[in-house]
Amino acid sequence: MSHQDTPRYLAASPAPGGLFAPRMRIETLAVHAGHAADPSTGAVTPPIHLSTTFERDLDGGFRAGHVYARTSNPNRDALEEAMAALEGGATAIAYGSGSAATMSVFQALSPGDHVIAPHDAYYGTLRQLREIFARWGLEHDAVDMTDVDAVARVVRPETRVVWVETPSNPLVRVVDIARLADLAHTVGARCVVDNTWATPVLQRPLGLGADLVMHSTTKYLGGHSDLLGGAIVAKSDGDFVERMRLTQRVGGAIPSPFDCWLLLRGIRTLPWRIAAHCSNAMTVARYLESNRAVEAVHYPGLESHSGHEIAMRQMSDFGGMMSIQLHGGEAAAMALTHRVKLFTRATSLGGTESLIEHRRSVEGPTSISPENLLRLSIGLEHPDDLIEDLDEALRAH
Repeated sequence: MSHQDTPRYLAASPAPGGLFAPRMRIETLAVHAGHAADPSTGAVTPPIHLSTTFERDLDGGFRAGHVYARTSNPNRDALEEAMAALEGGATAIAYGSGSAATMSVFQALSPGDHVIAPHDAYYGTLRQLREIFARWGLEHDAVDMTDVDAVARVVRPETRVVWVETPSNPLVRVVDIARLADLAHTVGARCVVDNTWATPVLQRPLGLGADLVMHSTTKYLGGHSDLLGGAIVAKSDGDFVERMRLTQRVGGAIPSPFDCWLLLRGIRTLPWRIAAHCSNAMTVARYLESNRAVEAVHYPGLESHSGHEIAMRQMSDFGGMMSIQLHGGEAAAMALTHRVKLFTRATSLGGTESLIEHRRSVEGPTSISPENLLRLSIGLEHPDDLIEDLDEALRAH
């Protein structure tokens, strides 16, 4: 059986409330989780609840449990139910951005606690640790997580979070979630996995031993470059999760009702969009690997990728993201972004359109991205058109 023939991931457990069968497939979960016909009108598509406040009953209660939009909202409740179901978690918390979701994990820690993060993590994650939380007394080490021994050397009794990002942004490195989770648990730390690039369609970190999963829902889960959001999914509820909820509800780090509604709509097509992204990306990666103007292609589906074997074990396919390095340095990389026609020069990823970006110039002086590296988000165009666009641009290299 080839890798692409392996069964799609199944939900690890029913969603909160027992609404979904334990072995319901993710295509079905994506369509139904968080959705029900509107009880007042019978509408199949849910309404958007924009109200900031909710009427109190004569006995002092609230008939639907909603008091004020910062603490809860029907659209947000539905989204959190769907996110928990997709990742097979016990509960989920939705935020106004992926960065807010990341911050909520660090804010749930205490001064003197220690975080281990990948040295090639999304630059915004490392900026939070260096520029915000260091001033609050949170300590951290950034290490190469492809070397588990290097991670083990910086683990200490004060370690409370081992932050994992796989595949990594933008170097597309792949690390072993199960081994890192086991290492975190030896000192009572939580393993938190940024699953933004893989999505729950391709990778299920909670089933591999992780305790929390973070998503920038702005990306593949929304899928149309038209919303901002983030989420944390937890394997189990408890005090730590409640501290993250405090950041959401008391700190006000919430998504809007409209963004929640858009995100739920995007999730319904997620498995099928991801399948197309993966297929297109593999086709484009094979072409780029054969092009003499390209120095290196970083895509875990290629046998030449250093993390290919790990990706084969812990992913059901290889995603829609890749990075390439061009012969000719930064000038050649920047020139290619000007010559392509179907790839838009823009940040972000996971939308229907293909994007191209020179990461070093975006990330700034602390970037470890090579100067000749370009990050590509492969969209839903026909792969032959994308290849023709790249081929024409690279011929002028």
